[in-house]
Formats: sequence, C-alpha cells, structure tokens
Amino acid sequence: MNAFINVVKESFNFSGRSRRREYWMFILFTFLISIILTIIEMIFGWEITEDIGILTTLFSLIMLIPSLSVTVRRLHDTGKSGWWILISLIPLIGGIIILIFTLMDSESGSNKYGPYPKKAT
Repeated sequence: MNAFINVVKESFNFSGRSRRREYWMFILFTFLISIILTIIEMIFGWEITEDIGILTTLFSLIMLIPSLSVTVRRLHDTGKSGWWILISLIPLIGGIIILIFTLMDSESGSNKYGPYPKKAT
C-alpha cells in the first residue's frame, strides 16, 4: 500500500527512477481498487451505461497522471527515455513492448535519470 501512496504523492514527478516493485505494486492496488469500485457500482446500480460505472470512471481519471508518471519513471529505471511511453499508442504491439520494458531489471548504477534506486532501500 505504501508504494501506491508514494506514487500518488509523486503524481507530477516525471523525473527520476521507479523500481519494478514500486511500479507493479501500484498497478496491483489500482487493479484491486477498480474491482472493488465495480462491485460497489453493480450492487448500488451506479452505472452510467451497462459497461461504464461512475466510480470506476472517476477513479480512472484520477489515476491517469500517476500512472503516466510512474511508467515514465519505470522506463527511466531501465535506461529508456520516458518518450517510449508513446509506443503504447500502437495497438497491441505497443502494449507488449511497454510490458517488456516494465518487466526488465533496473539499469545498475546511476544513469542519466538518477541514482540507482536499489541502494536507497
């Protein structure tokens, strides 16, 4: 939960590096919160249409910037420019490439995006 809170606190920080653990814990908690909100919407009938719920839509909009920033920092951790995130706009292939990049291990030592994050913890 701390990783999720830290990412939200650093929503507008697109510089530096994020470890694999921080990135994937953020993704996990975002996914779990979305499922919980969807269940609440189904119970109370708070859907805008059959497939779109009020709570999940608001949550997704709120999490847009933190998701972008942690992904950019994760790319920085692997030694890639944050501009690589734009490849995700290519259907299917772009998402697979971003997935591979986020699964890669950190670039050891300091790089042009910041100090080695594994030494800090």
